[in-house]
Amino acid sequence: MALSTYVDANYRFIAAYQEVNARIAQRQQALLLYTTLVVSLLAALVALQSEAGNRALPVEWLALGFPVASVCLAFLNFKTERAITHLRRFLSALEQLQNAHESLPSYNTDPRWAQSANGARNFQDWAAAILVCGGNGLGLGAIFSIYPERVAQDPIIPG
Repeated sequence: MALSTYVDANYRFIAAYQEVNARIAQRQQALLLYTTLVVSLLAALVALQSEAGNRALPVEWLALGFPVASVCLAFLNFKTERAITHLRRFLSALEQLQNAHESLPSYNTDPRWAQSANGARNFQDWAAAILVCGGNGLGLGAIFSIYPERVAQDPIIPG
């Protein structure tokens, strides 16, 4: 009895779908990480307010944290979106083996399903964009209202 030395397409399909699920979870974790960073930066800005007269406090450095967190979220979102796209193409190829897509429903191959799935994934990008706009807006609003004299003194923060 000879053992097969290749991995069956079903196992590859299952493994690829598990990877897609892991990438979707990573996208959700990136949103959570961004939210945590923004809330932490806001908390630090408020906590430093008690000693607002002290010029040595790094308010300007904290202000840079908001765009840095936003750029990191954009890169993480892009990375996971590219991985999901590649994995779905691989799954589509597996669905088409021996023309199986002609007799079985094929989520990644049939445009009726694939286009809908791609459209739904766009909502993640919209959620991230709105979260970034809101986070940066909250950060700038907090800086302008808590530290108006610092904003007026430092040209690095737009006034």
